[in-house]
Amino acid sequence: MFFDGYGYHGTSFEQTYRCYPVSFIDKPQTENGDKIIMPPSALDRLASLHIDYPMLFELRNAAAERVSHCGVLEFIAEEGMIYMPYWMMENLLLQEGDIVRVKNATLPKGTYVKLQPHTKDFLDISNPKAILETTLRNFSCLTTGDSIMVAYNNKKYYIDIIETKPSNAISIIETDCEVDFAPPLDYKEPEKPLASASASQAPAEGQEAPADTEPKFTPFTGGGRRLDGKPLAYQPAPVSSGSKDKRPEVANGGGQLSAGSSSQGTSRQSQGKLVFGGSNVNRAKETQKEAAKETKQEQQPQQKQEPKFQPFSGKKYSLKG
Repeated sequence: MFFDGYGYHGTSFEQTYRCYPVSFIDKPQTENGDKIIMPPSALDRLASLHIDYPMLFELRNAAAERVSHCGVLEFIAEEGMIYMPYWMMENLLLQEGDIVRVKNATLPKGTYVKLQPHTKDFLDISNPKAILETTLRNFSCLTTGDSIMVAYNNKKYYIDIIETKPSNAISIIETDCEVDFAPPLDYKEPEKPLASASASQAPAEGQEAPADTEPKFTPFTGGGRRLDGKPLAYQPAPVSSGSKDKRPEVANGGGQLSAGSSSQGTSRQSQGKLVFGGSNVNRAKETQKEAAKETKQEQQPQQKQEPKFQPFSGKKYSLKG
């Protein structure tokens, strides 16, 4: 089926063509951009309409309801046919020989575009910004929803156009456009590190520590000895290390931890405080003084008493002889 190259639709250019990839006419460099090749009749019609430069077009696949935009490179295609980059045919879901409608369009200059690479290896390139800038020089416009192709080092990288401003389709010819990147499609968030083994083995609040932990220090549990080896006048009460509520009690007037009222008539003391006193204080003090005195006498060595010096007690001598 042959389509007339001249399309009259008011004052605008609109025509249907059969599309084929640019590889059919041995122009592989055209793949690195968004420009199509149209027949000479399209140029004649566009010139008569005084279309503004640069010439931009809307491409529509009515069967799949897909729309994109492009520029034009040359007017050397056969009548009724256009050649376009294969990645553009993939965006529009077109096969070789499918019909596509071409219409001239006027697009605003872009101010912002957000890109999303399909794979994270695009970001591993030494300078992806420079590669992207070089590639976009071959583009005339960008459309939200398209996936453009960036060729570098014998590898093809596909990048989605996920947002454009100020409209869904923008011109990027002679304009300053801010570029932002979204995380690649195959990017995965790094897993959070697991809690350390020591933290997981720590006992929860309110739980008892394991049985192999060291015993807790209990004060005032030691015994006392006299320096002279004699037995003590009193014996300390035994203390149970397993009980946490009991406190040791020292009798006979020494330092005393009172846990209640004494059976010997001592006054009731507050629990947990170190106090001095009791009914047997005076008697205990006398006993201790006597024991200390006996010990001092036993340990004192027997020493010879030297005569005390007495002045003017020596012999008298005469100077005359």
